[in-house]
Amino acid sequence: MSAVKNVIKNNFRNMELNEFLATSLKDAGYGGVEVQKTPVGARITVYVTRPGLVIGRKGTGIKDLMAKLEQKFGLQNPQISVLEVTQPELNPHIMSNRIAQLIERGTAFRRASMWSLNTIMNSGALGVEVVISGKLRTERAHFEKHTIGIVPKSGNLAGHIVTTGMSNVLTKMGLMGIQLRIASKAAVPQEFELRDSSVGTQAAAVPTPAPEEEPKAQEAATEQTPGGK
Repeated sequence: MSAVKNVIKNNFRNMELNEFLATSLKDAGYGGVEVQKTPVGARITVYVTRPGLVIGRKGTGIKDLMAKLEQKFGLQNPQISVLEVTQPELNPHIMSNRIAQLIERGTAFRRASMWSLNTIMNSGALGVEVVISGKLRTERAHFEKHTIGIVPKSGNLAGHIVTTGMSNVLTKMGLMGIQLRIASKAAVPQEFELRDSSVGTQAAAVPTPAPEEEPKAQEAATEQTPGGK
């Protein structure tokens, strides 16, 4: 039972850490975090679009971040590494935050949703789904779903190629939630594999009969003829 409690405690801490980094690194284009336990301490990998804002001048920004994580979450000797996201358009965390920023600036939620769909699909995604919920038009809360392409919802394929990102934004009408699901085309497993044709021809070669069998066959034929003496 203690092992189950430790797993639940670690997952809850990682969720709080994700929310804290998403809020504090919002301007740097936060795209997710990975936490690994090592004998020396916790190794934290942060993915952002602008690493310079996180590191700061002469490393002052990352030192302040390490101090906050050690004080707030009780992480012993945290080692933080900042990596740049190569394709931010295919990261659901970054794109959901961009939708939230557009809505916060006054852009209509439908226009922001369609912009994100076109941007992600032009970057090479297999499919995109955006769900925006809250008090969108009236005092009564509801949700709208916008989908383009193919987005698997269940099965082993959905767990491998679909990534999800969530964010929220506070408007005059109330709190609005954004959920973004992206299906990656590059993560789809291949259905067949091409092999070298020379390997197949060598394997399919038929062995020729031994040359010793021909003289034996000729001797048997001469013994059967009457003038074989």
